[in-house]
Amino acid sequence: MISFAIFGTFLVFVELAHGWSRVLSPWVELSWGLVIVAILLTGLTYGLRTLRLYDYYRPVMRGRFGACLRLTLIHNLLNNLLPMRTGELSFPLLMARDFQVPPLNSVPVLLWFRLMDLHTLGFFALLALGSHVLGPVPALMLSLMWLATLPLIRRVAPFLMTRIEPWEDHYLASRVLRALEALPESPRAFWRAWGWTMGNWVVKLAVFVWVLSLFLEASAPALWLAVIAGDLTSVLPVHGVGGAGTYEAGVMAALLPFDVSAQDALAAAVNLHLFLLGSTLVAGALVPWLPATRGET
Repeated sequence: MISFAIFGTFLVFVELAHGWSRVLSPWVELSWGLVIVAILLTGLTYGLRTLRLYDYYRPVMRGRFGACLRLTLIHNLLNNLLPMRTGELSFPLLMARDFQVPPLNSVPVLLWFRLMDLHTLGFFALLALGSHVLGPVPALMLSLMWLATLPLIRRVAPFLMTRIEPWEDHYLASRVLRALEALPESPRAFWRAWGWTMGNWVVKLAVFVWVLSLFLEASAPALWLAVIAGDLTSVLPVHGVGGAGTYEAGVMAALLPFDVSAQDALAAAVNLHLFLLGSTLVAGALVPWLPATRGET
C-alpha cells in the first residue's frame, strides 16, 4: 500500500510540477537508432551479469547458459518492477527450482554479489565526486585505495567472521557474515567474479550516463553521480512500484548541487527511469524463448 501510495503521489507530482506532456516531449526528437543501440548495450550488461552467475556456479550450470540467462532476466524484471525489493526473493526460488541450489547456498551468494555491486558503485562515485572536488589525480588515487579494500576484506575474511559470529543474531551482522561465507574459495574465482562485476558496471553506467545526457546538459561528474544515485535508491527499504518516485529523487538529489534546475532534473530523471524500465521489459520479453530446464531448446 505504501508503494502504491508513493507511485500515485509521484504521478500527480510530476503533472503538477512539470506536466507529463512536457516531460515526455524529448522522446519525439530522439533518434530511435540511438535508443535501440542503448537498449542493446544494456542487454550486454545482462549478459555480463549472467556470466558472473554462470562462472560462480559453473559445476551446476555447465552447458545451461540459456537457462542461467533466463533466470537473470526474470530476477532483473521482478527486481525492477516489484516494490520494496521483494523481487530479490525470486533469486533463491529460481535457483532452487531450475538448478536445485538450496536457499542456504544461493542467498549468501546473492549477498556477496550485492556487496561487490555496492563496492564497485562506491568506486565510481568516489571517482566522479573526487574529480569534481579534488581534481582527477587525487580522485583516482582515492578511488584506487577504495578499490583495494575488497581484496583486503577477502584476505582478512576468516578473522572478520570470528569477530562477527557472536553478533550474528543482529540483522546487519548476520547479512555480512553470510556474504563473507559466500566468498569464492580460490583467488582466481574471486578475481573472475570481480572482473565480471566491474565489466557490468562500466558498461551499464556509461550507457545510462549517455542516455541521461540526451535529456540534460550537465557536467560529466554530475551525470555520473546522478546515474549512480538513481541506482543506489534500489537499496532503500521503501520505494514506489517500479522504483517510481524514489529513483527520480535519487537522480535529482545528485543533480541539484551542480546548479541544475529542479524542473530540468525532474524531467531528465523521469526519462532515464523510463529507459531503464523499457529496457527491462524488452529483456523480459525474451524469457519465454529461453530454455528453463535441461533438454529444452
